[in-house]
Amino acid sequence: MMTLYSGITCPFSQRCRFVLFEKGMDFEIKDVDIFNKPEDLAIMNPYNQVPVLVERDLILHESNIINEYIDERFPHPQLMPGDPVMRGRGRLVLFRMEKELFTHVQLLESADATTKEQAKAREAIANGLTMLAPAFSKTKFIMGDEFSMIDVALSPLLWRLDHYDIKLGKSAAPILKYAERIFQREAFIEALTPAEKAMRR
Repeated sequence: MMTLYSGITCPFSQRCRFVLFEKGMDFEIKDVDIFNKPEDLAIMNPYNQVPVLVERDLILHESNIINEYIDERFPHPQLMPGDPVMRGRGRLVLFRMEKELFTHVQLLESADATTKEQAKAREAIANGLTMLAPAFSKTKFIMGDEFSMIDVALSPLLWRLDHYDIKLGKSAAPILKYAERIFQREAFIEALTPAEKAMRR
């Protein structure tokens, strides 16, 4: 049995919950209050952050590492591309998203960030998503017509656009339509915590 230590409002934890529900397997989710973390979290993860996945004597942290492990351990449905070339491209897209979008998400989630830093982060995310948007008028998902781990990785940010007060212009319409397709997936809905549901009315 896998156990996921998951923040109830943490976008990175949401990625892992999404994958677990997408796989339809047995697992346990332990909700962690990120403002009142349990003492054993720092023992499991030296960075004292969620998500953390525990399976027998294996402990993993960092959402993309956790999700690739789950995907390899339970290969149906496969979420990373089967072809090594496409898998390499997918990992590169994930890396770019972390650098160009989710570093700014971390700032928006940080209690220590200044108002000015958060405003710059919102602008950077809006610009990044607007640049991505045209691709979605041609394809159903990020890597083409197949739903993949890369869609999983982006979805928590798209869900939180209103919550983060990020406004996208008309040119970003294709990415907003794409987001609605993701939000209708059964696993996405099942993976939402009550606190996350409250982020969108």
